[in-house]
Amino acid sequence: MTTYDTIVIGAGMSGVTAARMLADAGESVLVLEGRDRIGGRMNTDRSADFPVDLGASWVHGIDDSPLWELVQELGIPSIEYTVGSFQAGGRPIENFDGDGARMDAAATAQWVEDVAEADRLLVEEIAASSPGDTYLDVTERALDRSGLAPERIDEIREFFRHRVEEQCGAWIGDLDAHGLDEDEIDGDEVIFPRGYDELPRRIAAGLDIRFDHVVTRVARTADGVTVTTAEGEFSARTALVTVPLGVLKAGSIDFTPPLPDAVAGPVERLGMGVFNKIFLQFPVRFWDDDSYVLRALGEAGEHWHSWYDVSAVSGLPTLLTFAAGPFGKRMQELTDDEIVADVLAALHRLYGDAVGAPTARWITRWGHDPFSNGSYSHLAVGSSHRDHDDLAGPVDGVLHFAGEATWGDEPATVGAAYYSGHRAAERILGRSVDPAAFAAGIRAREQTPAR
Repeated sequence: MTTYDTIVIGAGMSGVTAARMLADAGESVLVLEGRDRIGGRMNTDRSADFPVDLGASWVHGIDDSPLWELVQELGIPSIEYTVGSFQAGGRPIENFDGDGARMDAAATAQWVEDVAEADRLLVEEIAASSPGDTYLDVTERALDRSGLAPERIDEIREFFRHRVEEQCGAWIGDLDAHGLDEDEIDGDEVIFPRGYDELPRRIAAGLDIRFDHVVTRVARTADGVTVTTAEGEFSARTALVTVPLGVLKAGSIDFTPPLPDAVAGPVERLGMGVFNKIFLQFPVRFWDDDSYVLRALGEAGEHWHSWYDVSAVSGLPTLLTFAAGPFGKRMQELTDDEIVADVLAALHRLYGDAVGAPTARWITRWGHDPFSNGSYSHLAVGSSHRDHDDLAGPVDGVLHFAGEATWGDEPATVGAAYYSGHRAAERILGRSVDPAAFAAGIRAREQTPAR
């Protein structure tokens, strides 16, 4: 049996980043991937004449972003699409009140001002919170202090709940009071007209990746690690596990000996959210030409709250909406037809008969995916920001972890996956890896003729 320097489990962004850096350093690297594709939760559907990103879509904040620098170095085209982490204003947003009526400029300005004041109070309440406080606790305290009329408070309460669901895929009462501390956007955000999975696929080119190899056991031995799959066993000096937190929480991989509490504790305490996407393409655009977002506030937006105009990718009228948290879990149990009918009913309440029958649709069910068991991690009540970084290990000097859930500065992002893969490679090598040289190596391989 061949013994590798490192076995990487998972060919998502963190896995291929680490594997590429290790291979570039002369290490023998094997990547085991349970799916039949590269990218993990970066999953681009190209069955139409244009790409649809069913998983990750955005670079969230391009200022001082090493991920954005890599995108630029590789010449990957992008489209500026800044939503500002579920902002209340700042971009053209069509807002509708609790009765489903379009809000005029004055009502919209008042709404943005209300949210700004509530957010100011919320920051104070978070700073004064105690261990065990939830995000629901601190938002209610902030709203109690706002002095706003009950109907205006109801609209902000709904907005706060959906903000947590969109950012974390979790119910507001399950998120720690500090759960959105790291949710800062510096600079514009961008999406990818050629599909986001171009990035991991180009990084992974030339690596030894074995698809349909589902890992069931990782054993630490006197010589390193032995990894078991249905296709056989593989040995290495070290192993890097990059499967999503949801897979670790489900116990799908047997670790022998069991993981120490330094790693097992964070796995148990951190949360894994559900965040599903519904893309609907329409024959005719029924919303304003310059609108980024359509948003229903209060009772009108209890379930389907925001629709994002992503027509720029396909050139066809297309809206993207989300079903996240408990609502997302309920929706993914329905058929596609039932989900689409529910979305259309909400849009008809806002736009009436102007809403046509969709000509195409794309619907995800990340909570049902056995290779992720959810969408991304969040700070559940009882966990801390430190848990994210502690999850990375290492364990006994031979077992490392990477992925968005292991990066405390900005978990739940592609950036976190990239940075954690970079960190893991440096820890395994015992030296630093220059990101610029990493990008240059990718370009050089692409320019070298195949033999």
